[in-house]
Amino acid sequence: GGAMTDPKGDRSKGPSEQDDPDLFTRIVDSDEKGVYVSGAKAHQTGCINSHWIILMPTIRLTQNDKEYAIVGAIPADVKGLTYIYGRQSCDTRVMEGGGDIDLGNAKFGGQEAMMILDRVFIPWDKLFMNGEFEFASMLVERFTCHHRRSYVCKTGLGDVLIGAAATIADYNGVPNVSHIKDKIIEMTHLNETIFAAGIASSHQGHKMKSGVYLNDDMLAQVCKHNVTRFPYEISRLAQDIAGGLMVTLPSEKDFRHPEAGPMLKKYLVGRKGVDVENRMR
Repeated sequence: GGAMTDPKGDRSKGPSEQDDPDLFTRIVDSDEKGVYVSGAKAHQTGCINSHWIILMPTIRLTQNDKEYAIVGAIPADVKGLTYIYGRQSCDTRVMEGGGDIDLGNAKFGGQEAMMILDRVFIPWDKLFMNGEFEFASMLVERFTCHHRRSYVCKTGLGDVLIGAAATIADYNGVPNVSHIKDKIIEMTHLNETIFAAGIASSHQGHKMKSGVYLNDDMLAQVCKHNVTRFPYEISRLAQDIAGGLMVTLPSEKDFRHPEAGPMLKKYLVGRKGVDVENRMR
């Protein structure tokens, strides 16, 4: 897990200027064996199923921020590390116990958590930056260069959503209506534009003195910029194609109910030959 994002507190102030010094992760103590760090890391995607966490600075640092200039590796179950699991809008529906439909990706679903570090120990051989504040900015830029190019993965989700939108249009009996086809074409165009920027960033990569390759920075930023805009439009178009049921659909528990279930299956039918449960899924 790449733990870069700190809570940040007052965004107009740097790490050493905050009223609470723990709003950015920092070294609080050291001994002959290593250092001890405290602070927090927010928005940590996948940290729960990581084996190791790499702690990194999140912004440009100054001389006054030396204690925050830290890069180090910690085991995901290290003493002093607390995870606070993130919440999602459909959590309560998942907990109703209706079956598997409302679970989404039941076995391999993603998650977010906040990580709280309370005097977490890092041995010297797992410490890769220790006060070298002048390199923090370069580290952040190079990390985000790789990271923002990696947002090309969102196009895989886009492919699934486009396929689902085309399927529901078929279930509703309108796969050949012109405005439906135009929307699916637009969704595909937006999705492939994200993909193109990510692939181009890699293709334009260059070899550095160390022998490591760095992808094209500008195209990586374009890929990220596309991801901050296009998936929302793709989702909007998918909802437009699917209709209001997309957001008002009863839960799986209701579909399994002995009284409500048959009524829902009667009134939520699509075109002939389509199973109502398939439409629900």
